[in-house]
Amino acid sequence: MPRRERRSVAAVEAVGPYTLLRLARGGLDPGVPGQFFMLEAPGRLLPRALSLCLAPPGELAFLIDAVGPGTQALCELTAGEEIHVFGPLGNGYRLDVDRPLLVGGGIGIAPLPYLAEALPGAPAVLGFRTAAHAEAAALLPGAEVCIDPTFVTELIDTGCDVLACGPEPMLRAVAALCPDAQLAWEAPMACGYGACYGCVVEIGGELKRLCVEGPVLVPLRQVHAGLSPAITRRAAASSVAPVALATSAPCVLASLGARDRETRQHSPKGHGAAA
Repeated sequence: MPRRERRSVAAVEAVGPYTLLRLARGGLDPGVPGQFFMLEAPGRLLPRALSLCLAPPGELAFLIDAVGPGTQALCELTAGEEIHVFGPLGNGYRLDVDRPLLVGGGIGIAPLPYLAEALPGAPAVLGFRTAAHAEAAALLPGAEVCIDPTFVTELIDTGCDVLACGPEPMLRAVAALCPDAQLAWEAPMACGYGACYGCVVEIGGELKRLCVEGPVLVPLRQVHAGLSPAITRRAAASSVAPVALATSAPCVLASLGARDRETRQHSPKGHGAAA
């Protein structure tokens, strides 16, 4: 069951250009790999949704890419400071797979170390924009790593059960290769539990809230083929008042691959992972 607690910062560590924020666990359950937590961003109106990266004894650790004022505020925390944390939330990965292969692109590596603990021995392939960003691969020892312009999809064994996380162009390319892949999607988010409708996407002609019916969706053939960046079709026509707030001040799943969109084009045959 999700809980909301005020937790202290145990440590803040640099991992290449990313930041690993370690919090005291307290009474919070780490949940299933792929689920997320809402973290209070000091000085910001809304919390930030982050997937759990590591769950060592007594701690919860989150990998953060400082892409805006909220994530920057989290990266600037210091040991001993306290923030409110709410979770775990959403649906994570199914673990009942025969030949798991973990696939990550850029900050999409975030949930994979915790997932790897639940699937011992599972191979992993990771794609990054630069060698500096690829330093994050140290969180997943033994992973095969590629750097742009090599596409992470070139490393995928299509005979495996793929569990992926990364920017949308990468996920769409992965889905073209592996239609049954489990994919962790992203969307603007404000509440984390389905009340604000800020993360609604169109799936199979129906509007679904990623925070409660995702962020991991399986298989992709159930997802509307025209899913667009932002996965932009939100319930704008909904009468739910907080939609405007969620749209104007979005909290993205920063550690589920959410970040500024790349301008380069991607084909189903390959993807240079955003870092």
